[in-house]
Amino acid sequence: MTKKSILKKSLLAASATWLVVAGAQAGRAETKPYPAGWGFDTAGMNRSVKPGDDFFSFANGTYIKNIRIPDDRSSFGAFDVLAETARERVKSLLMEAGKNAPDTPITTREKLGVYYATFLDEAKANQLGNAPLKPYLTEIRNAHDVKSAVALFGKASHQFFYSPYEISIMAGFDDPTKYVISLGQGRLGMPDRDYYLKPEFAAKKKAYRAYVEKMLGLINWPNAALEATRIVTFETELAKAEWPLQALRDPLRINNPMSLAQLQAKVPEIDWTLLLTEAGIKPEDFKSEKLVVLEPAAIRNMAAHIAGLDNATRQAWMAFHLADNAAPCLSHQFVQASFDFNAHELEGQPKLSARWKQSVNATSAAMGWAIGQQYVKRYFPPSAKASITSLVGEVKEVFAERLRHNPWMSPETREKARRKLNNFRIEVGYPSKWRDYTALDVKKGDIFGNATRAAAFNWQHELSHVGKDVDRAEWEMTPQTVNAYNEPTQVEIVFPAAILQPPFFDPNGDTAINYGAIGGVIGHEMTHSFDDEGRQFDEKGRVHQWWTPEDVKRFNALAERFGAQYEKFEVFPGLHLNPKLTMGENIADLGGLTLALNAYHASLKGKPAPVVHGLTGDQRVFLGWAQVWREKLRDDVVRKRVTTDPHSPPKARVNLPAHNLNDWYDAFDVKPKDKLYIPPEQRVVIW
Repeated sequence: MTKKSILKKSLLAASATWLVVAGAQAGRAETKPYPAGWGFDTAGMNRSVKPGDDFFSFANGTYIKNIRIPDDRSSFGAFDVLAETARERVKSLLMEAGKNAPDTPITTREKLGVYYATFLDEAKANQLGNAPLKPYLTEIRNAHDVKSAVALFGKASHQFFYSPYEISIMAGFDDPTKYVISLGQGRLGMPDRDYYLKPEFAAKKKAYRAYVEKMLGLINWPNAALEATRIVTFETELAKAEWPLQALRDPLRINNPMSLAQLQAKVPEIDWTLLLTEAGIKPEDFKSEKLVVLEPAAIRNMAAHIAGLDNATRQAWMAFHLADNAAPCLSHQFVQASFDFNAHELEGQPKLSARWKQSVNATSAAMGWAIGQQYVKRYFPPSAKASITSLVGEVKEVFAERLRHNPWMSPETREKARRKLNNFRIEVGYPSKWRDYTALDVKKGDIFGNATRAAAFNWQHELSHVGKDVDRAEWEMTPQTVNAYNEPTQVEIVFPAAILQPPFFDPNGDTAINYGAIGGVIGHEMTHSFDDEGRQFDEKGRVHQWWTPEDVKRFNALAERFGAQYEKFEVFPGLHLNPKLTMGENIADLGGLTLALNAYHASLKGKPAPVVHGLTGDQRVFLGWAQVWREKLRDDVVRKRVTTDPHSPPKARVNLPAHNLNDWYDAFDVKPKDKLYIPPEQRVVIW
C-alpha cells in the first residue's frame, strides 16, 4: 500500500480487480462486456427472497448462485468482468504494437509491444533461473551493518530491494499546491499486522514461514529453515510496532511535518540522509524542507528492532523480500511459489493466471499511461465523456441543495462545506496530458532488465516533482482501470474510462438504472470529501479542523450510530466488520445512494416516473445500485478483505445503506416484521 493510496479514496480497494456478468449461466463465468439493453439483469434476481429480508439476495441471488468464480481469480462480479474485458482489450493493443517491432524499439508503441512479447517468453525466464538476482544478493551479503542495510532500503524506491520504510512524493497536507517528501511504515510480508498477531491467522502465519523458507531455498541462501523462523519472529515484532490500518485514516494524526534534524534526533538508529540519498533525492531537496512523517512512533519503534537484529538474519530478511518482490519477473519456480502463498493461500485462488495475463499486468505496471492513451482512442468515444460530465453536474447540484438544507450542521460550517463542493475538480475518462516514455529503455529478451528499468523510470518521474507545484493534470489511475477515486488534497474526483460502461453506465439504457449505478458511484466519490476522513480537508485541500466543535460532535454521533449497524453485520459466524476501518466507505455508500436517488427525482422535473418492466423508478434506482455490487468471493479473500480493506463486503454495501433510506421502505413495501427493517428514529442519513 502506498501512502498515496491511503489518502486517495477509491470505489474499490486499489489492489483489487473486481466486476459483474448479466444472466450468468450455471457453472460458467462470462468474461465479456455486460450486454447493453434496458440496463438491469432481471434474470439475476431471486424474487423468492423478500426485499425487506435481504435486498442484496432479492436483486442478485440467482446471479450469485449460478456464477462460478474462474480458477484464476479469488472473486468474480461486475467489476471483475469489466476488468477482464479491459485486460483482453489491452492484450489486443499490445499484440498489435508488437507486430514488426524491431529488437531495439524506438517509438512508445514499439516499446509496448516488445515489453509485452518479452515478458511473455517464459522459457527465457526459466533459462535464467535466479541469475538476475545474483548482483543484488551480493550487495545484500556485503551489507554488514545497519548503515549499509539502510543504503539498500533507500534503493528499494527504484529497485527490487526491500525497505520497511516507504518514501512517497505527495501533495502536502498544509499546502496541497506543493509536493512534499513523506516517510512512513512500509509493508511486511503478510497483508496486515493482524495476520502476525491474532490466533485466527495462525495457519496463515505457518504457511508464510514455509513460503519464506521456499524463497530462500530458491536463491540458495544458507540455513533457509532457521532463518525463515527468525524472519517471521522478527516481523511479528515489527507488526506490534506498526500502526493499525484504521489509525492511518486520520489525516490529522499522520500529518507530522519535521525537519531532517528533528527526525534524526528522534530516530537515531537510521541514517535518514543516507536513506533519502540512495533513493535518488538530492540533499538540497530534503535538508532545507520539512518531511511529513506519517507514523512517528511506529517508525521509531521499528528502527530499534531493526538495529537490534542479528546481521545474518537481517541479510536473510532482505534477501527473502528481494526474491518476493522480483518473483513475477523470474522463472516459473519463483512465480509459482509466490502464487502458492500470496494468491492461493491468502485468497483461495486455485490456479495461476495465464502467462499472457501476467504479461498484460507487467506491461501495465511499467507503461500504463502509454497503454491508456491507445485505449481511449479505440474504446472511449467523446460522447461518453460528455454524458458522464453532465450527470456529474446533476449529482453535484443535488448535493449542493442537500447541504443548503442540512438539518444538523450549523450555518457557518454548512457554508464552508458548500464552498468546498463548489471547488470540486471533476475529471472524466482520461487525463489532459500523457506521460512521455522516450527515456525508458526497453530491450527484447530482457525480462528482468526491462522491469528494473521501468521501476527506475517511474520512480524518476516521481522524483521530478520534488520541490515543485502539484501537477493537477496528473491522475492516480490509468484510463483502463475499472474504478474511480477521490483525491482529498486536490478536492478532485476522477472517473476513468473503463468504468463508464454497462452495468455502471449505458447511454442507451434506462435512466433510473444509470442513476442508481454510475450516479451512485459519482455520489459515492463526492461524499468521500465529507466522510469522517475527507471532511478534515477544507475547500483548498488543506488538513485542519474547519468545522465548529458542535458540528464535529453531531457528525461523530451520527457516524457512530451508522457504524454500529456495520459492527453487527456478520460476514461469517463470529466474524464481524470493523466500522472504524470501513467508516469512510460506508458513509460514501450511504451518501452515494442518497444522492443518486435525489438526482433521479430531480431529473423527472415534476413528472411521474415511468414504470419499466413492471418496476417503478425508485425501485430501478435501488436495483441499479445493487447490481453494481454483484460479486462472489472465496472465503479466504473475504477474511483478508474484512481485515485489510476499508470497503465493506458486497452484501453490506447493498443492504445497509438501503435500509437507512425511507424511500427504500416505500419502494419495496418493507414492513416492521422484515429482517432489514429498522424504525425511522434509528435510520441514519448524514448527507
